Amino acid sequence: MSEIRFDGRVAIVTGAGGGLGRAHALLLASRGAKVVVNDLGGSRDGTGAGTNMADQVVEEIKRAGGEAAPDYHGVDTYEGGEAIVKTALDAYGKVDIVIANAGILRDRAFHNLTEEDWDKIFAVHVKGSFDVIQPAFRSMRQNGYGRIVVTTSNAGLYGNFGQANYSSAKTAVLGFASTLELEGAKYNIKANVIAPVAASRLTEDVMPPPALERLKPELVSPVVAYLCSEECQVSGNIFTAGGGYVGRAAIFESKGAVIPDMTIEAVRDNFGKITDMTGAEEFANAFEEVQKRLMAAQAAG
Repeated sequence: MSEIRFDGRVAIVTGAGGGLGRAHALLLASRGAKVVVNDLGGSRDGTGAGTNMADQVVEEIKRAGGEAAPDYHGVDTYEGGEAIVKTALDAYGKVDIVIANAGILRDRAFHNLTEEDWDKIFAVHVKGSFDVIQPAFRSMRQNGYGRIVVTTSNAGLYGNFGQANYSSAKTAVLGFASTLELEGAKYNIKANVIAPVAASRLTEDVMPPPALERLKPELVSPVVAYLCSEECQVSGNIFTAGGGYVGRAAIFESKGAVIPDMTIEAVRDNFGKITDMTGAEEFANAFEEVQKRLMAAQAAG
């Protein structure tokens, strides 16, 4: 079978100075993509800045014969997002791919969480995805092509102790990507979500060393790269990946129960049927769910 290549494609990878972002950037560049390596160069909690992390990855790409340009802007302001996209447009004339990978951690038990911890996590993970993707999306619409990968986490899918801020932000990007799928479809823009588990600065003290040794970022990047390829035609999906495992996650809704005489007691008496996931369904969008579930319930009533 033919090799998947990215010749002529321009990719932006945020948070590409290390860990997963670095692995994504190196892989795309090795397959012919021109890559904007974005990294603020700060610490794990989002403080500080520097150029060395992005520069080092760019040099790696160039030494291997690839093309790359560094960018040092933070994703947590709209001006920063526009500047990142401008770096791509000035260097290479277009944007075909955006991998919103930049992330920080500020873990605390919920009762100790500060407003600043909450706001900064959302600024980087949620607003940071918007800040970069919106100006890139506008360019993709004009060109009639785009591939977007937004990064969630198992914590966003299932929750995790001490990560109320991070889990909430990572869940928020699921709805974001689902809407990008719908609005981008007419313009051949595909948007998917990756939930990676990999060794990085964010996980170095979360998991034991033996586990981290098996969770190389390079075992996630091929999944992300495929989602960024022209061959990939799926959109609006969530994929989990780590240590060689790849799966798809989705939100399902039970068949539920129609309760014409809605009372607290009626909910109690039908609770088994309400929560029974036998025959549960996945919906393509919110309108489809309303039509199939709520409109049917009204008709039955």
